[in-house]
Amino acid sequence: MANPLHFTFLQEARDYVVITFGLLLYSVGFTCFQLPYEITTGGLAGAGAVLFYATGFPVHFTFFLVNIILLVIAVRVLGWKFCIKTIYAVFMLTFLLAAVKEVMVYVGATHPELTQSEAGIPQLVENGMFMSCIIGAALEGIGIGLVFLNNGSTGGTDIIASIINKYKDVTLGQMMMILDLIIISSSLLLPSGNVERLLYGYTTLIITNLLLDYVVDRGRQSVQFLIFSMKYDEIAGAINQLHRGVTVLNGQGWYTKQERKVLVVLAKKRESPTIFRIIQNIDPGAFVSQSKVIGVFGYGFDRIKVKADKKDKAGKPAMAGEQPANLPQNKA
Repeated sequence: MANPLHFTFLQEARDYVVITFGLLLYSVGFTCFQLPYEITTGGLAGAGAVLFYATGFPVHFTFFLVNIILLVIAVRVLGWKFCIKTIYAVFMLTFLLAAVKEVMVYVGATHPELTQSEAGIPQLVENGMFMSCIIGAALEGIGIGLVFLNNGSTGGTDIIASIINKYKDVTLGQMMMILDLIIISSSLLLPSGNVERLLYGYTTLIITNLLLDYVVDRGRQSVQFLIFSMKYDEIAGAINQLHRGVTVLNGQGWYTKQERKVLVVLAKKRESPTIFRIIQNIDPGAFVSQSKVIGVFGYGFDRIKVKADKKDKAGKPAMAGEQPANLPQNKA
């Protein structure tokens, strides 16, 4: 039997590694491809960019200071488990934003052929504002998606979006798009603000959130297994060590009239190769059916985010077409 504590430690370590990689992608996309062209992206980093374009105040300082306030709220609403990774992400992203900027300044100093922007950061794509917009937005969306997929957050508007997503059946991308529209639109107030840069900001917002939803949805896809095997007990025990539940159903073959056990397993799509290896090692002749499922809700999967039916004073749920007891009845 696998040690649950050992499994949990490895899973947590993997989360932090992937979160760090996602933050690195975001930092590269934002600093290397957005700042040189003064493209305003969404999130708290985008708000910091607006302040940076106007006053020169470093983005990572704004990002860090505002996040301290938001984290105090997040601890009470989302809990320590969420906030521990968020605190790590805030400190790590603050460091990475500053580090990547220093690297870009060094690149600009050692490669004078690169065009220097007003922000002091060289433009890696020469006269390619549109290409930089696409590359930067793609890296940001993938990076944020990896962070969210591993139960983390980059802070800022991500915290607000996560709080709303906890209680409402809306995607993270949709919530962040609403919040970020205000930040990007504020770039018109800058001395260098114009409609062209505003449209680039909106393009960045759309691409970022599309890729964010794509990464998160792909990572949360679930599958259902129907496993027919005479060695069902061994297979069920091995799958259970993956911290996945197994349901045993009683079945009967129509032709042979023989009783047979059927295993039903709901798992993440990324766990499919492991389950197939287990089946192959225990019973290569097992009959297996795998199908995609639209959604799985419950322990170990997603949370149901719809409100319960309203109840009348007696505590009885109001039926469709029925008036609650505390309301006057319609008269003919």
